[in-house]
Amino acid sequence: MSKLTYLYQMDLPHRAVAVYTYLHDRANKDGECWPSVKTIAGDIKLSPATVRRAIKDLKKAGLIETEQRYREYGGKSSLLYIINNL
Repeated sequence: MSKLTYLYQMDLPHRAVAVYTYLHDRANKDGECWPSVKTIAGDIKLSPATVRRAIKDLKKAGLIETEQRYREYGGKSSLLYIINNL
């Protein structure tokens, strides 16, 4: 059976399942990855707004955490995604 069986048994919208699967696939051994919303949207053929809604769904379900990353001089960089069930 799939390592993601628990995901398919949850009551999540399809957008959240697609984004979680994408993040899970790209996470390092520590469960971290940092693709931009634009990259995620382009790769899985969803709008950026839909990806942002899916991220909210996943955070609410406790499947991921996010942390804002910053550049050396203080400007915002991409979000760090932490997969909780890796």
